[in-house]
Amino acid sequence: MVYITRIERFNAAHKLWVEDWSEEKNVAVFGKCSNKNWHGHNYHLHVTVKGRPDPVTGFIIDVKLLSKIIHSEVTDHLDHSNLNLDVEFIPKGMQPTTENLVILIWQRLAAALQAHPCQLHAIKLWETETIYAEYYGE
Repeated sequence: MVYITRIERFNAAHKLWVEDWSEEKNVAVFGKCSNKNWHGHNYHLHVTVKGRPDPVTGFIIDVKLLSKIIHSEVTDHLDHSNLNLDVEFIPKGMQPTTENLVILIWQRLAAALQAHPCQLHAIKLWETETIYAEYYGE
């Protein structure tokens, strides 16, 4: 089995906030991420697929095609958006954390890749240079 990773980037704003909590509790739990005026990140999305190379092309999947799929299913929706308000595949009321985003991104890409000879192996989403989440569809 061979694994190949495509890296894409997007920028987005969000706020972590629970409406039923007081401002003090939101700040205590979410810190600066509870900023009333939102805050943003420059996300780095790593999408890893696995498969056997085609005997003619040597590809598991054409990485340009993989990039187009990632853009149409994920980054075109997330880039320069407010994750709390603008993205139709993020359920209202769901905290737009990196942990939740990797699951939602997996769901969209796994469905889009069903028609291709590769399988989705991992999603890794870097929120900052020191924080990332990864998901393997489990």
